[in-house]
This record gives sequence, structure tokens and C-alpha cells, in this order.
Amino acid sequence: MTHRVLVLPGDGIGPEVMAETVAVIELVNQKLGIEMSLEHALLGGAAIDAEGVPYPESTAQKAHQADAIILGAVGGPKWDGLDRAIRPEKGLLGIRSDLQLFGNLRPAILYPQLAGASSLKPDLVAGLDLLIVRELTGGIYFGQPRGFDTTDDGQRRGYNTYVYTESEIRRVTVLAFDLARKRGSRVCSVDKANVLEATMLWREVVNEVAKDYPDVELSHMYVDNAAMQLIRAPKQFDVMVTGNMFGDILSDAAAMLTGSIGMLPSASLDQAGRGMYEPCHGSAPDIAGQGIANPLATILSAAMMYRYSLNEPQAADAIERAVGVVLDQGYRTGDIAAAGEASVSTSTMGAAVRAALENVL
Repeated sequence: MTHRVLVLPGDGIGPEVMAETVAVIELVNQKLGIEMSLEHALLGGAAIDAEGVPYPESTAQKAHQADAIILGAVGGPKWDGLDRAIRPEKGLLGIRSDLQLFGNLRPAILYPQLAGASSLKPDLVAGLDLLIVRELTGGIYFGQPRGFDTTDDGQRRGYNTYVYTESEIRRVTVLAFDLARKRGSRVCSVDKANVLEATMLWREVVNEVAKDYPDVELSHMYVDNAAMQLIRAPKQFDVMVTGNMFGDILSDAAAMLTGSIGMLPSASLDQAGRGMYEPCHGSAPDIAGQGIANPLATILSAAMMYRYSLNEPQAADAIERAVGVVLDQGYRTGDIAAAGEASVSTSTMGAAVRAALENVL
């Protein structure tokens, strides 16, 4: 069986971190005898420059044919002046919606070697291993109506609609409970059910799903309290499940508990487990082209790809072990280097991971 993987380097630091990731993928495939075809396409600002739209039809065709997609990052100030309908971020939202990638998995795992890089005290974050499951194709980012108008007294007004259907809530909740069964068997559902009707329904549906998982402990938490608790005592959580906007915010907050958002991968899955894999960080245009970006989040995204979409757990385990090895060896890019600690380039970090893989595999 040949796996078909679509590579979307994207914008900013995306092509830099993707080059190191593709080299890792090719080495793993060679060592383990994994048959894979890698195709490349454009998304985001790069697609706008080449084809005038952030999610071209040529990319959509390849995306629908792929078993998995790996993405670098999209966006940057170069395209900020464009109409909102064709900005790079619309390409990201577009491909998620087009492929129905409804379940976003964002792990926040603290490598013990980086405990000192967290903004919290080491005893609060040592051993941190939580997973945020974010609904990705509904909620306020996609709800209609949305737009701009003018009030009767002449004021400009912007509006968005926060809306969820029962089926959208149910499928992401089932995903979260299934994943919890493979971890610590605890799910915390995050909502704002004391204020928002859409999340009142969210809580009702989550409670209904929980009846089918008597072995999984369910708790509920309002989003403002959840944000506080993530900082106060993050290890109390196992799996958090929440809507699109809340998940967007909470997962970035959780990222900093691990020392750097440059360490965190993510997966966005459809109903069949096919997915798109990308780092949690953005395109970081301020450091693009300098060769100093951290490629580990994208490399770890490839590990998630092997595990969740390609059913190649040996490859996933090997990549994750190799990342642990290079951190043990003291390799640090600037974002995870402690004060006074030497940092390495993007390419040096990628080469170190590949060297570690030679020994791991």
C-alpha cells in the first residue's frame, strides 16, 4: 500500500520547517520500508501570489485525493491589505471546511528537558500531558449571518453568529471520549453555558454522549475558569473538549505551558480519520528566512500523521523518541533556549533529529 501525502509548505517559516520535516519523513520511510508518494501544492499567501486565491482548485483536488496532509503555516503582513474574503487565513478555513476536518487535536506535552523553559514553576508543569480537542468546522468562525453594516444612528457595526448543531457537537464529543479511553479516561468539557444558548446545547449533548462512556469521568467548566485553571493547575486535565473559538484560545495558552508553541503539533481529523497535520505556531514572518525557526512542532506533526491517519505507529514512536534524544543532547533553537544557552539553526535541529533516527530505527 502506498500512502498519498500532500505537502503544503505555506508561508513565512513554513517552507523552512517543512523542508526539515520532509527530510525526516523520507528517512523514516526508507528505514521502515514505508511506501509513500509526496505531492506538493500551495495554500495561503503563496497560493494568492501564484493563483490569486488562498485555496486554489488545484490544491483542493490534490487534498481530496490524499490520505493525509501536512501543512507548514499560512499568513503574514504582506497580504493584510487584501479583501478579507481572499486573505491567507481564508485558505486554512476553506480546506478545513472542504475536507470536513472537524476534530482538532492539540496535545500539550512538556518534555522534561524543557521544564525550565515554561513560564510556570517546574513543579506545576513537570509531567504535563493534556490533550485539547477543538471543534474545528463550526461555531462562530463559520456561523451565518456575519458581516458589517451601519446602525440607524450611523455607527459602523460588525457581527458574527455563534451557532452549533447537535450533530456537530456529538461527533467531536465522541472523538474526545474515544481518545480519553486511550489516556487517563477523563474529559473536561469547556463551555459558557451560563450565558450562551449555543453552549447550553453543547453541555446537553455532551451529557448525552457521556452515558455511552461510563468508564470515562466527565466534568464541565466555564471557559473563563478553564483559562484560569490551565495556569493554576494544568495537570488536573486529561482531555479537554470545546468549541472552535474557545479551543483556539485555550490551546495557545496551553502551548506556553510547555515552554514554546514551537514544540507543539496538531492534527485535524475527519470522520474517517483522514487528517491535516500542522504545527500550532503561525508563520512567524518576523523570523522567516533567517534559518532560526524551530522545526520540531512540524516534525512532531508528522509523527501524529503516521499514528492517526497512516496507521504506522512504529514511525510515529521513532520520531517522538528521536526528538527526545536531541533534547537530551542539548540541542535548542532560540525559542526553547534558556538565558545564556546556545541555540542552533533550523537545519541543524533537523539534521540532529535525523541523526537520532538513524540510531532509533
